[in-house]
Formats: sequence, structure tokens, C-alpha cells
Amino acid sequence: MKALVIGGDGYCGWATALHLSNKGYEVGILDNLARRHWDAQLGVSALTPIASIQQRIQRWKDLTGKTIDLFIGDITNYDFLIKAFRKFEPEAIVHFGEQRAAPYSMIDREHAVFTQVNNVVGTLNILYAMKEDFPDSHLVKLGTMGEYGTPNIDIEEGYIEIEHNGRKDILPYPKQPGSFYHLSKVHDSHNIHFACKIWGLKATDLNQGVVYGILTEETGMDEMLINRLDYDEVFGTALNRFCIQAAIGHPLTVYGKGGQTRGFLDIRDTVRCMELAIANPAEAGKFRVFNQFTELFSVGDLAEMVKKAGISVGLNVEIQNIENPRLELEEHYFNAKNTKLLDLGLQPHYLSDSLLDSLLNFAMKYQNRVDKTQILPTVSWHRK
Repeated sequence: MKALVIGGDGYCGWATALHLSNKGYEVGILDNLARRHWDAQLGVSALTPIASIQQRIQRWKDLTGKTIDLFIGDITNYDFLIKAFRKFEPEAIVHFGEQRAAPYSMIDREHAVFTQVNNVVGTLNILYAMKEDFPDSHLVKLGTMGEYGTPNIDIEEGYIEIEHNGRKDILPYPKQPGSFYHLSKVHDSHNIHFACKIWGLKATDLNQGVVYGILTEETGMDEMLINRLDYDEVFGTALNRFCIQAAIGHPLTVYGKGGQTRGFLDIRDTVRCMELAIANPAEAGKFRVFNQFTELFSVGDLAEMVKKAGISVGLNVEIQNIENPRLELEEHYFNAKNTKLLDLGLQPHYLSDSLLDSLLNFAMKYQNRVDKTQILPTVSWHRK
């Protein structure tokens, strides 16, 4: 099958492109390389050294003999997008091509507007390209568990059965996003759902939790194929930040009380989930939603796990609670369903088994690349 990975130069996209290529898919990467530009704009860089996309693809070919096609351009430019689609002729469209950081979207008006325009318009262009020339292609879109927020009821997978005034219906699960980025993902979901209904397209929305880890079978083959490890306050996750802080002897900075609970999964499970969704496509006219995570942890849980792992390798690790720059519930109910990908055959990796090998060892190996000025938060959700 021919799979076009939009955003294939990014963290999830790069690992997915290599995984699909390794599994025998004919793979193309479409990317505007904006992720690299945003690093330069913010004055940050990944902990791990990242080669150019051309060097990465060439190294993959040298090692495996497998070719990955490359299309450099912006999906908000419809003329470029449709020409790339027509040249590659994708059967599966894997869509990672969005600005994915909540803090980035909350920096100021400019970053909020950019995030929504980039994400919503890009996805709309993909839907129109499918409608016009590729109606039988399957869209596999990266969503986010952050669309749901933290409701005081169980989170279902995309839809919920409602009884109201004696009548029942199955409706899209209510959304309570927590940033302008998460709002853009909600808009995407509504647009994709609508396009499937009126044009008969088929799409799978993978509402992903927080992804961690560097290594997949493919990215571990050579340092030039290595994946990103972001630790700055804008693009770095709490778990990444804790591992870097532990490696350099900085206290683990827990935002607020640390009770914020989210879904998590290993990058190896991300690429497997993508493969499962592609191999088992949605039906025409159907907008399917899978919750893509394997475990639930609070921020405080993560800090304790990193502390324990750090101490086991001789690090001196302390935990420090700091003022939360975000507007979020710090103590809340959170119980999300995640059975659909397990039913398709996902065999999860667990953080307790892989924290050292997937993150902390890399943090220690590359600790000389840490910019200590990027560790503490400066972006605030609060009105100033």
C-alpha cells in the first residue's frame, strides 16, 4: 500500500514513516520543515542531534535499500498539496502535519491565530483533495486526548450514548479543550466528521495521549535516524523535562499539585497503532475514533517514577512543586476507554519497563547539549 506521511519530519511522523517503510509500505513524506523553523524562532533545539531530512532519508536508503519519496511544501497551499497527491497517489494519508504544542498556541495572539489557521486550513485542504481526486483513500489523522478535557464522567472513544427527555441517540463525545491548539484539533474532528458524512470519505481519528521514548526498531538503527527528544517548556512534555532535569541535577519541576492525569504511550506503540489503523481502514462514509494511549499517569506519578529510576543509576533526584502556568484542574476524575486498538492487536509497552532505556539513558548521554535556560516555564495561560 502507498502511505503518504504528512508531517513526516516530526517526532511521531518520522518514526511512523520509517516503521511503515520497514513493513513494506511504499512511503512518501510531505513536510514544510516548519518544526525546525519553530525551534530556531524560539531559540531551542532537541536534546538529540537531528540531521536534515534529506540526510535522514538517504541514510535509511543506504541501510535498508528502501526509498522514501519527499515532498517539501505547505499543506495550507492547496496547489502544492493536490500536485503532491497526484504525483504520489496515496492509498493511506497519515496526517501529522500540524502545530502540536499547547504552550506554543498560548504564547500570544499571533501564535494562537497561526496554530488555528495552519491546523484547520491544512486539514480542510486534505479533505478537499480527497473529495476531488482520492475519495477511496483512507485518512488516518492524529487527534489528541486533550480534546476531551477532564470531564467528571468516563471518556468514551469518540461517541457517547445520550438519553434525554425519554429519547436516546449516539452523539460525538462533548469536547472541553484546554488551549487554542486543542481547540484546533476539535475543529479538525468536526470538519472530518462532516466531510465523511457528506462526501462518503473514510477517516480514522486517533486521539493520542502523551507520547514518550526515542527508540523504535528503525530509529535505533543509526544515530542519523535518531528521533527528537524535546525538553523545552513549549514542545517538551513533563516526562521529557523530568528526565533531563534528573540527568543534570535540577529538581523535577511539578506544575501545581501534580494531580493532572493524562494518557501516555510509548513511541513504539504509536507507530504500531498507525499501522493497525491503516491495515484495518474505516468504511466509506465513516468517521471512526480510537483513543490511542496505553496507561494513565498523573504528573506527580511521573515525577516519582523518574526519581526512582534516577536514583537506581546513581543520580541525586529531588522533586519541587512550582506555580502552575496553565489553567487546568489539578485534582480531577479521569477514566478514559481505550479498547479499540487493543482489539485490533496492539500489544502495549509499559513505562515502568522502559523508562531507563527509552528516555533517561538518552538524557544522560546527551546532557552536555542541555540549555538550562529552557527548563522553567515562561508561557502563561493566565490573563496578564
